[in-house]
Amino acid sequence: MRYFITFSYDGTRYHGWQIQPNGITVQEELQRALSLLLRSDIVLTGAGRTDTGVHAAMMVAHFDHERDVDCQQLAYKLNKLLPYDIAVQHVEQVDDQLHARFSAIARTYYYYIHTQKKPFVRHYSCELHYPLDFEAMNQAARQLLRYDDFGAFCKSHADVKTTLCHVSKAEWRPLGEGRWLFEITANRFLRNMVRAVVGTLIEVGRGRMSQADFCRVVEGKRRTDAGESMPANALFLQRIEYKAPQAQAPEAPPSIPEGATIDSPLEVGKTIVPPKGGERGAIPSGGERGALCG
Repeated sequence: MRYFITFSYDGTRYHGWQIQPNGITVQEELQRALSLLLRSDIVLTGAGRTDTGVHAAMMVAHFDHERDVDCQQLAYKLNKLLPYDIAVQHVEQVDDQLHARFSAIARTYYYYIHTQKKPFVRHYSCELHYPLDFEAMNQAARQLLRYDDFGAFCKSHADVKTTLCHVSKAEWRPLGEGRWLFEITANRFLRNMVRAVVGTLIEVGRGRMSQADFCRVVEGKRRTDAGESMPANALFLQRIEYKAPQAQAPEAPPSIPEGATIDSPLEVGKTIVPPKGGERGAIPSGGERGALCG
């Protein structure tokens, strides 16, 4: 029997999602807890990977287990057992053909920046000390929707079979008081892609790169032509989407209320998966949000 688990984590302490030989990872912590509670060696397959220091307001993984599981109780016990920076929102039995990675149709990342000194957001946002032309940055971001090869934003020497991705959304939005959010949605992401895209858009915003230059960078497919990779602490895997027959309600635009720190309002997304038996539905969450790599 196959189970989907939806969870979130603060990536500060972790060497990414996937198990590594030389550092603690989210997968390692979650697999250990599941194996202990289910008294079986559980192997998790994630919807993708996040790099060292990258956070997830939503991540999905699946595991197989031969016995029926009380999903609600399992989620409760996992949250008691897991460290403070990993939280499980939901566990659900799904069709055996569903795959956390290959059945996903879209992923969304958020990248946060702030242009004023703010001590309470610095751990989850990138502080920049120069003026930026966000209108020019949005014009360049819209160009991403015209392309399907993003080799220019893939980490050098990355072990990938293809650099093709379909970007369906890319835009900067103000959050107020000098805070900005970059949102990008695609069917898959390359390793280090989002942070490289943000770094290149920053070059446009600073006037160091024109719109035509930006397009030439994308078309050239050379990582050395693109901007720097931005810090990982400001990047969040925000949402993963799975195909469902019914129409989905539009998502409310993100905002950070007055007096809130930047991490407190982050949404924990809703996973749309077909439950066991064929009928599809939505997994409830505890809050509001192909390979996955930041």
